[in-house]
Amino acid sequence: MKIGILGCTGAVGQQMLQCLSERNIEVEELRLFASQRSVGRIFEFKDKKIVVEDMATKRFDNLDYVLGALEADLSKEIADDVVKAGAIYIDNSSAFRLDDNVPLVVPEVNGNDVCNHSGIIANPNCSTIITMVACNAINKLSPINKMIVSTYQAVSGAGVKGMQELNEQIRSLGHGQPCVNEIFSKQIAFNCIPQIGAELENGFTTEEMKLQNESRKILHNPELIVNCTCVRVPVMRSHSISITCNLDQAKDLEEIKKALMNACGISLMDVPTPLDSSNQDLVYVGRIRKDPIFENGLTLWCVGDQIRKGAATNAIQILEECEKLIS
Repeated sequence: MKIGILGCTGAVGQQMLQCLSERNIEVEELRLFASQRSVGRIFEFKDKKIVVEDMATKRFDNLDYVLGALEADLSKEIADDVVKAGAIYIDNSSAFRLDDNVPLVVPEVNGNDVCNHSGIIANPNCSTIITMVACNAINKLSPINKMIVSTYQAVSGAGVKGMQELNEQIRSLGHGQPCVNEIFSKQIAFNCIPQIGAELENGFTTEEMKLQNESRKILHNPELIVNCTCVRVPVMRSHSISITCNLDQAKDLEEIKKALMNACGISLMDVPTPLDSSNQDLVYVGRIRKDPIFENGLTLWCVGDQIRKGAATNAIQILEECEKLIS
């Protein structure tokens, strides 16, 4: 197949390139696109050297898939050109996630939804992906109607520059120098920032509302209620998420653990940490216990690599789901 990657020089774009190689995707042709300042850079893919092209040229002809790792505004500008060229656009931004005509897909949860695309398929928010993988088996036992969620999000969620800022601040503080924050609203080194995204009229942030709005769409459950708090933490990569969910029907704890143990994309651990889950694609789940507040409540902790399963790998898995339909 012929594949293009938009935003190939960023953390997610680079991970997409790596995942294509790791998963042995049969790529006949690969085109890498970025902004003008990156044109001419060279990346290797399966012993081939590929020169980065200017995405403004919109050279999408004869491509089967284009993977987007762009900001939402840029993605909206270029999506029509990708579709008109005949490619399926798999977009990692927030541009089309809540569009009724665009499927929002976590392959382990609602992979069949790729059947309903009209040229564009959306990749969910990173925390949504990790949460949905962790909760899918539980939701199959009994539908989840309410969730209280706290996310502890790594600086990788802000891209390469977020990771660089944490490193630079730690280095500065270690030498007794003042640290500078440009990417984050406050110092992130040795600190937590309990706000990600812009604050809305209801007091929640845009990042926090994504978990409710996107989960409703993925689970086909418009009545799902989610109370979410998003926190940026000084972890390099992999998001951690505390989840308390209430089920329509009470389920035995051992039945829940067995369902999780057999679920696709999950590994059970007693105490999962970001370091455990970094640089791989499984969502680690642990600290499973009955919730004392909700009548049919359950509490768990999960961690997942934000750059991989939370972004790049999920996009590649969507591509694989599309290929299953063709074959």
